[in-house]
Amino acid sequence: MASRTNQRVLLGCALLCAAALPYADSSRLSAAEGQPQPSVAVANYPIASAARLAGDGKQTRFILDLDQTVSFRATTLADPYRVVVDVPQVNFQLAPGTGAGGRGLVKAFRYGLVMPGGSRIVFDLTGPAKIANSYVLEATNGQPARLVLELEEVDRAAFLQSPAPENRPELRPTIAAAPPATVPAAAPEPAQKPGAPADGRPVVVIDPGHGGIDNGTQSSGESEKNLVLAFGLALRERLEKTGKYRVVMTRDDDTFIPLNDRTKIARNLKAALFVSIHADALPRAEGDAQGATIYTLSDKASDAEAQRLADAENRADAIAGFNLAEEPTDVADILIDLTQRETRTFSNRFAHLLMGEMKSTVRMHKHPLKSAGFRVLKAPDVPSVLVEIGYVSNKGDLEHLVSEGWRSRAVASMGQAIDAFLAKRMATAGQGN
Repeated sequence: MASRTNQRVLLGCALLCAAALPYADSSRLSAAEGQPQPSVAVANYPIASAARLAGDGKQTRFILDLDQTVSFRATTLADPYRVVVDVPQVNFQLAPGTGAGGRGLVKAFRYGLVMPGGSRIVFDLTGPAKIANSYVLEATNGQPARLVLELEEVDRAAFLQSPAPENRPELRPTIAAAPPATVPAAAPEPAQKPGAPADGRPVVVIDPGHGGIDNGTQSSGESEKNLVLAFGLALRERLEKTGKYRVVMTRDDDTFIPLNDRTKIARNLKAALFVSIHADALPRAEGDAQGATIYTLSDKASDAEAQRLADAENRADAIAGFNLAEEPTDVADILIDLTQRETRTFSNRFAHLLMGEMKSTVRMHKHPLKSAGFRVLKAPDVPSVLVEIGYVSNKGDLEHLVSEGWRSRAVASMGQAIDAFLAKRMATAGQGN
């Protein structure tokens, strides 16, 4: 028994050390699916002006019109069935709603920046299909350059055999370059205290959910990714004005960051607190919920709604075409087991503080404190919460979410909770030295 315990501890330590390494391929997706492009998308990049599908359930063709030829790589992913096409950075100037509908073997497709210098197109398939042909045509006879992808229906066995190991969906080294500005290039020195960088201030990581190719929920023309980004920027401004904290955002523009990278940012910086911001939508069949909700990590969801939300948020990486099979199940279980009890205690303590502050200024859900197995909350050594600031599916909540006055009040109450939590935690840490 002792030997097995020692092996488990050693394996856990190795996993935690590996998790602390910077993630060089952190993804940065720019606006997609008809959303305005951020400033990085300028005329110097190839312009995609139109995209269309043709064919049927046996053979389907995708055509992308470009103002110049580009290199590309195409590969397939299973569970769910997808095709991923990586190209150098492209300025997508496609009509609003392009890709929302499908045809033949393609249910829908989306597109956006996947890292500086590289863009990606992801096709959701109706079933297994192989890439029968793919090529780029040069401009000729008044026709633009075109990227063409031809898909052909196959059975699952043939689908799983099609991608070679070297054709995994990472971008080729010639595309891509620097990590995002909001992601630290290296972890702080190990000798530093948890939550305290070189200047001694605790680090607070703000994580606006979704972004880039992942719009999150949408209602009445508003996208969750934009609402939570505006909230996160306002919270950063409030915290920075105090001068007490070093504030880092997982994204500060319309980009996509994989779930594991979001937690790695906090772990690499030895953050004192991680706050993920979201704005959920409830399916029409489930009624009309309203108000803010605060979630902490739990192996078992507190209720069915919490489980549904966690399942939806944990699938975010699939939106951008990343392979979700990045960790064996037993490794994920070990990581959950290694989540320190002290960290969960701190997370729960902050959740209660936050609820106490927010309920006096904003409308709260009838059950404001919940828990579920959110991947983004699984840093074992960083107190973490996920805050659903409201439901975009509720008319009243949506009116609040787009209101600067409501946002200011909500940010103020959240800032007060952060002040109270970190003042006590840092004082306790100082007494322990």
